[in-house]
Amino acid sequence: MQVEPGCTFCGIVAGRIPSTTIAETDRAIAFMDINPVTEGHALVVPREHASDLLDVAPDDLVACALLSQEIARRAKDRLGADGVNLLNCSGADAWQTEFHFHVHVIPRFKNQPARDRSTRLPWDPAPGDLDEIVRIGTRLA
Repeated sequence: MQVEPGCTFCGIVAGRIPSTTIAETDRAIAFMDINPVTEGHALVVPREHASDLLDVAPDDLVACALLSQEIARRAKDRLGADGVNLLNCSGADAWQTEFHFHVHVIPRFKNQPARDRSTRLPWDPAPGDLDEIVRIGTRLA
């Protein structure tokens, strides 16, 4: 298993750094975020070190997605969350601060400010220019 020296999440996976682990599989582990945005905010990481979304192995990405889904279900069933955000930041310019691929599982609580610190998306959704959307979509297809 690839471990990156000095990587906080590799240290958590290896058991060298304490964490509140809430679920694990042979390829991924879920633990509570120590800087929670909302009550129940958790992180899901692959056991194998990968720096970001572009670096993570496909099987590890699938494992993280499936474990994130399970944690999201638990947040709704066990914590009474009204919804859940999944968030991945890939690269420093996209707000990534820990360079071990991870998914934030963020429970959302409608009209419960003590449990949901009014976290908002980093943008205000607004209609775009359809021609521009199609032009850029063509470049990505």
